[in-house]
Amino acid sequence: MSPLAWIAIAALAVWGWLLLGQGFFWRTDQRLPAPVGAPARWPGVVVVVPARDEAAVLPLSLPSLLAQDYPGPAEVILVDDGSTDGTGERAAELAACHGGLPLTVVSPGEPEPGWTGKLWALRHGMALARARGPEFLLLTDADIAHEPDSLRLLVEAAAGHRLDLVSQMARLRVASGWERLIVPAFVYFFCQLYPFRWINRRRPRATAAAGGCVLLQAETAERAGVPAAIRQAVIDDVSLARAVRRAGGRVWLGLAERVDSIRPYPRLADLWRMVARSAYAQLRHNPALLAGTVAGLVLVYLVPPGALIAGLVTGDAPAAWAGGLGWAVMAGTYLPMLRYYRQPPWLAPLLPLTALLYLLMTVDSAVQHYRGRGAAWKGRTYARPEAAPDR
Repeated sequence: MSPLAWIAIAALAVWGWLLLGQGFFWRTDQRLPAPVGAPARWPGVVVVVPARDEAAVLPLSLPSLLAQDYPGPAEVILVDDGSTDGTGERAAELAACHGGLPLTVVSPGEPEPGWTGKLWALRHGMALARARGPEFLLLTDADIAHEPDSLRLLVEAAAGHRLDLVSQMARLRVASGWERLIVPAFVYFFCQLYPFRWINRRRPRATAAAGGCVLLQAETAERAGVPAAIRQAVIDDVSLARAVRRAGGRVWLGLAERVDSIRPYPRLADLWRMVARSAYAQLRHNPALLAGTVAGLVLVYLVPPGALIAGLVTGDAPAAWAGGLGWAVMAGTYLPMLRYYRQPPWLAPLLPLTALLYLLMTVDSAVQHYRGRGAAWKGRTYARPEAAPDR
């Protein structure tokens, strides 16, 4: 057989292992655990929302938090993280207009050295929340909208299943053509890297969370020393989950049904920045890991369609057969995520194109790092941010 055929067979073997041996990452049935009954006493909850220049999205997100039908004591703290667009004032106006849960708006000032912006905001919001003595903290982003029963269901799951951290990956916005091509794949790749079944086992084989929606036991947060223990992390959600796990806490992560991100990413440039700002941090700024990642993406996602096309053109039947089968397995594992995002199945064969874009975004992330620009977000740049600790 030709070298191309052997490479295509290797890619097919990898897909066979991914299909059966990577925690069934491609399935989308990890949803919020079913409640085992309402708590005898509903615990107190404080919702902490870090927000920087979010005045445009707050009218769609903040009212959904204020309107929670939670049976116990609850309130919302919005931390205005140095906004220049009137985020704090807009939040106060919305609270006065909509009513609902009490809202407090605070502004901590610019981050001290050694802190990333979001974690600096969370530090102040969580400190203020602890003074209220809640049993749970809901950490949620300013671009996340919650259905009215979201908080109640989260607390029921955490209390009923004795979970220290319950996180839901919000359903991201999919409206533009670029969002349809890239967003479902973003979640698919995340699930491949952090299989939810492995995370949710009593003896976990992986640890992660989704920062847009995290319900955290206040006592566990104190024991884990967060957010101070992860103050330099750019990938703060994974770092938070690992800190909770190191402190002996149980972590659960799944896909959301009643929590949605409303932030638009209409252009490729918007999505590019979202991925590239933290991709190299996830690789711990390690050139060897970058090279391995690029090689892995090429083998797993680009070789199958390339081998099929080259095999058909040159008459190399083994290469075409192995490449076509690998491409079919790849597309088949992507279909459940497309169904979750209510997207047409014809997008599944385009996954190699999306993977190529992610490869380029990752390389660009490394280039920006070595140019001293590091991770940039909302006008702040972190030249050498720390990745989530790998433990």
